[in-house]
Amino acid sequence: MTEKRRFWALYSKRTFFLCLLALPLGGLAYLVSVGMIDLIRLITNLSFFGEFSLAHQAPIHAHLGWWTVLTPAIGGIIVGIMARFGTAAIRGHGIPEAMEQILLNKSKVHWRVAVFKPVSSAISIGTGGPFGAEGPIIATGGAFGSLFGQVLPATGMERRILLSAGAAAGMTAIFGSPISAVLLAIELLLFEFRLRSVAPVAAACAVAMTLRTVFQGSGATFPTHSLPALSPSNLVLSVGLGALMGVVGVWISKAVYGLEDLYEKLPIHWMWWPALGGLCVGLIGLIQPRIFGVGYSNIDGFLEAKFSLAFLGSLLVWKLAAWLLSLSSGTSGGTLAPLFTIGGCMGGLLGGVIHQVLPNSGISPVLAGLVGMAALFSSASGALFASAVFALETTRQWQASVPLLAACSLACLIAKSMTDTTIMTEKIYRRGVQVPDEYRSDPLSQLKVEDVYSDSLFSIQADMLVGEAKDLVSCKPCSVRHHLPIVEAEGRLIGVLTRAEILEANSDGLAKVRDLVLRGSVTTTLRSNLRDAANQMILKRVGCLPVVDENLRLLGIVTRSDLLEAEKYQLDEEII
Repeated sequence: MTEKRRFWALYSKRTFFLCLLALPLGGLAYLVSVGMIDLIRLITNLSFFGEFSLAHQAPIHAHLGWWTVLTPAIGGIIVGIMARFGTAAIRGHGIPEAMEQILLNKSKVHWRVAVFKPVSSAISIGTGGPFGAEGPIIATGGAFGSLFGQVLPATGMERRILLSAGAAAGMTAIFGSPISAVLLAIELLLFEFRLRSVAPVAAACAVAMTLRTVFQGSGATFPTHSLPALSPSNLVLSVGLGALMGVVGVWISKAVYGLEDLYEKLPIHWMWWPALGGLCVGLIGLIQPRIFGVGYSNIDGFLEAKFSLAFLGSLLVWKLAAWLLSLSSGTSGGTLAPLFTIGGCMGGLLGGVIHQVLPNSGISPVLAGLVGMAALFSSASGALFASAVFALETTRQWQASVPLLAACSLACLIAKSMTDTTIMTEKIYRRGVQVPDEYRSDPLSQLKVEDVYSDSLFSIQADMLVGEAKDLVSCKPCSVRHHLPIVEAEGRLIGVLTRAEILEANSDGLAKVRDLVLRGSVTTTLRSNLRDAANQMILKRVGCLPVVDENLRLLGIVTRSDLLEAEKYQLDEEII
C-alpha cells in the first residue's frame, strides 16, 4: 500500500470514529436543550410568579409592579458571582467564546463551562434577561464535544470537529434546523468544508433532530401565514431590506462592544456589571414587558401578523435597548433570538408601512419580517447561508428562498465592505487573532509537481571521491543548491546531502560520496500534487524534494520557493 493510500485509510477510519462519537453527542445536546428550557421555565416561574413549576408562563403575564425592576438585577448579581468564583468563561453569548477556544486553546473547553454556562444562562434568562436560550445551548453542546475530544485520544482538529458537532446539535435541538446548524458550524466554527469535518457534525444534528421530532413533533418551529408567490415588488423590498440590515448589523455589532468599553470604565469590578445591566432591563421592562425572556413568542407574533405597527415599533426600540445594555455587561445569554426579533420587527414595520401606503403593491409584511430577521443575523454574524436556510427550515416557507438569499447575500456583502469584524469576531480580533472568513480551494492541490519543478539541477555521482566532490561544490558556490541529490551511474537516486555535509566531511583516503549518505531521501513524483509535496516537506523538515520516476531515477527537484508558483497561479486567476 502506498503512503497516500495508507493516509486515506487512516483518514477514513478516524472520520468514522468521529461520526460514532457524534451520535451520543447529538443525544446529549438534545438533553441539554430540554434541561435548559425546563430550568429557564422553573426560574421564570419562581422569579415572576412565585411558583415551583415547569409550566410555560411568559413574564408578561406577571404583575409584580416595581419588583419587576429588581428581578433581572438579582439574576445579574448571581451570574456575576458565578463568573467571578466559578469560571469567567460563562460570560458572553456563546458562539464567540466557542470560536475563541478553537483559535486560541486548541478547542479545549474546561469542564466548568459545561456545568456553569447552562445554569448561569438559565438564571439570566429566567429572571428576565432579553436573550435566547440557543446561544448557551450551543456553547454547552460545544463544551461537551470538546470534553469528548479531551477524554479520548484526539487531535486538535478532531476536538474542533467534536466541539462543532456538539454546538450544531444544540442549535438543532432548540430550533429543529439541522441543515442551517451544519452551515453555521461550517461558517463560524470549522473554518473549512471537508467531509472529515462535516460528516460528524451532520451525524450529531441528525440524532438531535430525530429526538426532537419523536418527543416534540415535526411541525415548524415558527408557524407562519402562507406567504405569497415570488413577485417583483416583494423581491425589490427584500433587496432593500438586505441593504438596510447590512448597515444596521454593523451598527449593532459596534454598539455592543462600544457599550462594553463603557462598562470597563466604571469604577466597580466586572462582577457587578451584569447586575447593572439587569437593572436597566428591569426599568425597560416596566415600559415594554415583552422584552423579558427568550422572546420566541415575539417571533411567532410578527410572523403571524399579530402585532400592530405601533407595537412592532415599541418592541423594536425597547428590545434593542435592553439587549444591548444587558449583553454588553458581560452576562450570560444568546444573540440569535434577539437579532431575529430586532430584524423581524424592523422588516415587519417597514413592510407594514408600505402595505398601508400602497395597499395594491402586493407587499407582504410577514415576508418582510421573515427577510428582515434573517438578513440582520447574516449581517451581524457573517453566516450568510446559515441565516437564509434557518429562516426556511424554521418556517417551512420554501417559496421565500429567493428573497431570503438575495437579502442575506446583500446584507453580508455590505457589512463586509464596511468592517472586517462581526458581532462574533470583534472580541477575538481585539486580541490580535485573525479569524478565517473565506473558504477557497487549496491552490497547492490544483497543481502537480510537474507544473513547477526544475529539471536543470546539479547532482553528484555516488562513486565520486569526497575530496573531488568538495572541490566541485566549492568552485560552484552560486549555481549549486543547498541540497544536493546523490545518484548512481544510471541516474538512480540514493539520497540527498547538504553543501555543508559535503564541505565538512573527512576527505582522507578513498572515501566516496555514497559513504556519507546515512539515510534515504524523501521523494515525490511528477504526478503528485503540490499539497502532498508541501506536507512531506513540513513533516520531514526538509526544504526540497527530489522528483523521481517509478525506478527512482532522478528527474528534477521541487523546492519551497517552487510552491509559491501555486499562489501565483491563484493570483493570476483573480487579478484583472
